[in-house]
Amino acid sequence: MILVTNDDGIVAPGIKAMIEVAAAFDEVLVVAPDSPQSGQGHAITILDPLRLRKVDIMSGVTAYECSGTPADCVKLAKNILDPDKKIRLCISGINHGSNASINIIYSGTMSAAMEASLEGTPSIGFSLMDYKFDADFSGAKMVASQIIAQMLSQTKLPATLLNVNIPALPASEIKGIKVCRQGRGIWVEDYKVGIDPRGETYYWLSGKFESYEDPNDMTSDISALAMGYASVVPSHHDLTQYDVIKDLHFLENKLL
Repeated sequence: MILVTNDDGIVAPGIKAMIEVAAAFDEVLVVAPDSPQSGQGHAITILDPLRLRKVDIMSGVTAYECSGTPADCVKLAKNILDPDKKIRLCISGINHGSNASINIIYSGTMSAAMEASLEGTPSIGFSLMDYKFDADFSGAKMVASQIIAQMLSQTKLPATLLNVNIPALPASEIKGIKVCRQGRGIWVEDYKVGIDPRGETYYWLSGKFESYEDPNDMTSDISALAMGYASVVPSHHDLTQYDVIKDLHFLENKLL
């Protein structure tokens, strides 16, 4: 069984494209938010009850909409809807918009995939670098189909969480797939300040992404995408900076 989820919501065109790809490989279970949850990261719901409602999204596919976050969707799928542990792959997406570079930190798409990988379920997040509702998903479907087929064919996976981003190009113009590292960059925030009808001040976040990468360095996802390749970044939930552990031993003193 393949679990399909996302953060754009159960009615997003991207998840329908993802279901079409996944259904060619195995039985599909869909659990996705009942409303858009972009930018929710790995948030989970603990102060309110969660609800699941069965929906008819595609013939022959069992699907539920969830009142919670993307991570909640995966938790409910694994603990409530899959008691026999049949899920062998979790796919999140296809996201409307990039999750390359530092975007993985904020991404509900990738957090859903990461939630599944925490328990050892191989997981892939797919994102198309096009935010439009009516984006052309043909290229992303082609890339997703190839990667899923290759992942399912492996008897032993070297990685259980992949962050896949696809350039907004027609399928015929995507040059290939590159395995990369996470690119360096940062979001430069720009808060728009306004006054609501009650006279209260509000702040609306906007901004732009600033890359720190050499555009000719094909080792990063940012550069690979700019050159017309789909990027695959093996990712992990372990945020330890191992290379500096030895340099911090000066902190290991007895408390005064």
